[in-house]
Amino acid sequence: MKILDKYLLKTFLITFTTVFVILFFIFILQTIWLFIAELAGKDLDVPLIIKFLLFSMPRIVPLVLPLSVLLASIMTFGNLAENYEFAAMKSSGISLQRAMRGLIIFIVFLSVIAFFFANNVIPYAEYKFINFRKNIAQLKPAMAITEGQFSDVGYYNIKVNKKSGENGNKLSGITIHKKSVNGDGSKTVIKAKNGELISSEKSSILQLVLNNGNYYEDITPKKYTDRKKFPFAKSSFKKYTINIDLSQLNNVDVDEEKVTNSNTMLTVNELSYTLDSLQKNYKTEVTSYSENINLRTIIENKTFNDLANKELVKKRKELPSDILSLFDNRKKAEILRTASSNLSSIGYSIDGSKTNLESKQKNINGHLLALYDKFVIAYGCLMMFFIGAPLGAIIRKGGLGLPIIFAVLIFITFHFINTFGKRFAQQNGMTPFMGAWMSSFVLTPLAILLTYRATNDIGLINMDVVLAPVQKLFQKLIPNKNKTT
Repeated sequence: MKILDKYLLKTFLITFTTVFVILFFIFILQTIWLFIAELAGKDLDVPLIIKFLLFSMPRIVPLVLPLSVLLASIMTFGNLAENYEFAAMKSSGISLQRAMRGLIIFIVFLSVIAFFFANNVIPYAEYKFINFRKNIAQLKPAMAITEGQFSDVGYYNIKVNKKSGENGNKLSGITIHKKSVNGDGSKTVIKAKNGELISSEKSSILQLVLNNGNYYEDITPKKYTDRKKFPFAKSSFKKYTINIDLSQLNNVDVDEEKVTNSNTMLTVNELSYTLDSLQKNYKTEVTSYSENINLRTIIENKTFNDLANKELVKKRKELPSDILSLFDNRKKAEILRTASSNLSSIGYSIDGSKTNLESKQKNINGHLLALYDKFVIAYGCLMMFFIGAPLGAIIRKGGLGLPIIFAVLIFITFHFINTFGKRFAQQNGMTPFMGAWMSSFVLTPLAILLTYRATNDIGLINMDVVLAPVQKLFQKLIPNKNKTT
């Protein structure tokens, strides 16, 4: 490796490491803010919080890594151009392509590492992270309930005045509001003097044993005028056990468009195997349903044709154009009612199957997007380098000013298009391949254009192209005084 390559690689690595650490710290703070409800007020000790953050860190890398490459490239090559080091290189016969060659090899190596990280480390971390969130209340039951305020746990809002015991599982002054299934408020209230939380790591059920309390339920009569007759029901108990399913704690997620998180836990080989099974099952179900509908229609048509043939034999007529004319009015009404009922039944069946098939297709799309994402992050690092390096050479500005503005604008564009494409693909608006690669397809021409302009010493914007037509227009509108005189 020559001195120039060592110098450029050292400069880039120092900048890249600094930017990566700063951005990683910022995104970690964002993760803490997103999951603050699961961390704050739950009596979590330091090791559990550290484990929570460690499991959430790998999912940040796909966001931080391309942005770090972009910003480090702009800053590195911007500093070289600003300090006239590029001018010295060019005067020595070293082109921009030659200066970038060593870093291109490093970025390719970094892209390969990013792919293996996305394929192996992130799925494992997702698996541990999701299961840790699922089991966090089972490892320490009192974490699910905060003292002195209502805590949302499953289908219940629970408030306790005081917690005691070694693990905080002894409760006193308990008030529970049970959520209504219809979503029309809480109609059941349970109050108890004391109770105990019991859980097991092998089960996702949290038991709440209540002692010496009352059970109140607001009864809603069929008629509104009867409300005064049935205000509420009250019963007392010495011991009452509530089973709370904690598995739904895993469903707390900021991206509501995702159907399941299981696809993010799989590697490329596992995704390929799962996709093969899902697609085969999907095709089998479509074929089976179409055959059932066809068979059902044939049977109903055969029944009607047999009935019409019997009427033809009775009346000794040929088959008319209007088959219903063979029957009397009472029979016509019966046939039409049966046909309408069958049509409605088939319509409901088609709607139900359509919803089911759309859900399965969304699941397939989610797995495909997870598969393509592992390759997108690798290509994204390479693409961001070919955007940032020539852009820094063109703008000739290093430091944390103008490079950050360009980097943020480009990355926001990349992230917005990527998010929009994946969500649109999830809803069958486009193919998952296009949804996952849309941001790369949009920004790759920009990388090619910037590399071409930087290689040929062309500025970011050729002002002559913009100003020349305007200048010609003014020359036509305002004639030259020398010519007139």
